[in-house]
Amino acid sequence: MTPRTSGGLLRRHRDFRLLWCGETAGKYGAAVTGVAMPLIAVTTLHADTFEVGLLTAASWAPWLVIGLPAGAWVDRWRRRPVMLAAAAVSLVLFAGVPAAAWCGLLSIPLLLAVALLTGTAAVFFQTAYSAYLAGLLDSEDQPEGNAKLHGSASAAQIAGQGSGGLIAQLAGAVNGMFVNAATFLVSLVCLTGIGFREPRVPRAERPPRALAHEVAEGLRLIARDRWLRTLTLFAAASNLALMGYQSIRVVFLVRTVGLSPGLVGGLIAAVSLGGVAGAFCARRVAARVGDARATLLFELGLAVGALFMPMTAEGPWVVLFVAGGFCVTAGVVAGNVLKAGFQQRYCPPELLGRLTASSAFVSYGTLPLGALLGGALGTALGLRAAMWITTAGIPLAGLILLFSPIRRSRDLPASAPVQPHHDEAPVTS
Repeated sequence: MTPRTSGGLLRRHRDFRLLWCGETAGKYGAAVTGVAMPLIAVTTLHADTFEVGLLTAASWAPWLVIGLPAGAWVDRWRRRPVMLAAAAVSLVLFAGVPAAAWCGLLSIPLLLAVALLTGTAAVFFQTAYSAYLAGLLDSEDQPEGNAKLHGSASAAQIAGQGSGGLIAQLAGAVNGMFVNAATFLVSLVCLTGIGFREPRVPRAERPPRALAHEVAEGLRLIARDRWLRTLTLFAAASNLALMGYQSIRVVFLVRTVGLSPGLVGGLIAAVSLGGVAGAFCARRVAARVGDARATLLFELGLAVGALFMPMTAEGPWVVLFVAGGFCVTAGVVAGNVLKAGFQQRYCPPELLGRLTASSAFVSYGTLPLGALLGGALGTALGLRAAMWITTAGIPLAGLILLFSPIRRSRDLPASAPVQPHHDEAPVTS
C-alpha cells in the first residue's frame, strides 16, 4: 500500500489512480455498448422486443451460472491477473462484432454469444476488482476510493450513453463497438502499470478444502448475518425491477415515444447524471444522518421517482423520463457507495471474494430474469404497460429495507460479530 500523504486519493496514490483510469475507461465503453447493442438489434437486425430483452439477459446470465464458484476461485488466485485476463477477453469479443458485420455474419445468435461471453468475463473482473480494492487501499481510504470509483463510473455512463447514441447515428451502431474494444485496451494498459502486487500464498499453506465447501461458506456468511442478508435480498428485488425497465427503455423510447437514436442516447446520458450526484452526496449525507438512514433515504425515498418514466411522451414530456431516471440512478449509485464501504469494513478480508460473489449471485442473478420479464411484458401487454409494471417494482423493493433492522439504526455496524469455529453451533443474527 502507498504511504499516506496530504491531498486527495487520486493525487497521492499512483496505483489507485491507474485502477481508477482503467475502470473508468471500461465503464465508458460498457455504457456505449449498453446503447449500441440494443440499437444494433433494433435497427440493423430488426429484432422484436423479446429478443432485445433476451440480449440483455444473456449479459447477466453468467452470474447465475458461475457467480458462486467464481468467488471461491478468485479467493484462491491473485486478483490482478484475473482482471487482466477478463479485460483481454472482452477486448477481443467486442472488436469481433463489427468484424463479423463486415463479413456478413452478424446475427442475433452471434450478439447473444458475445453478450454471454463478455458477461462471463465481467463476473471474474467484478469479483476480483472488489476484493483487490480492499487490499490496495488502507481501510481509512476505502470510503473515498469507493465514492470516487462509483462517481467516475456514473460520469463515464453519462459520456458513454450520450456518445453511444451519437456514434450510432453518425457512424452506425455496429461501429460503436470499436469504442468499447478500445476502452478495454486502455484498461489493460492501466492494470499492467499498477505496481502493487498481492503476496502469493504458498500452496502448502492453503487449506485443502473442496470448492463446494468454499462456495457454501460464502452463502452461509450472507444467510446467517441479518445485515448482509437484508442488503442482498433488497438488491435482488431491486435489480429485478431495474433491469425489467432498462431492458426495454431503448425500444420504448424509439418505438412508443418516437425518438431518434441520438436523442435516446442523450436522454439516457442525462439520466446518468443522477449517478454523479448520488456518488457526490452519499458520504456527505451518511456523515450527517448515519449510513443506515442514508441508505433508506437513497434506496426508498428517491426510488418513488421511477413512476415518472412510464408517463414519457414526445415533446416537452420527455423531461419526465429524465426526472424519474435521475432520481432512481442517484439513489442506486449512492446506495452502492454505502454498501461497498460497509462490506469492505465488515467482512473478514480472506472471505471478501466469496462474499462479493455470493452476494452478486443472489442480487445479480435476478438481472437476467428482469430482462426476460421486461421483454415478455412488453410483448404481451405493450411497452408502456410494461414500463409501468417494472418501474413500480423499484420503490416496492425498498420496503425490504423499511421492514428490516436498518429502519431502527442510525449506522450500519463497523465489523462483523465473532464467528464460531466450524465445530461449534452457529450464532444466528
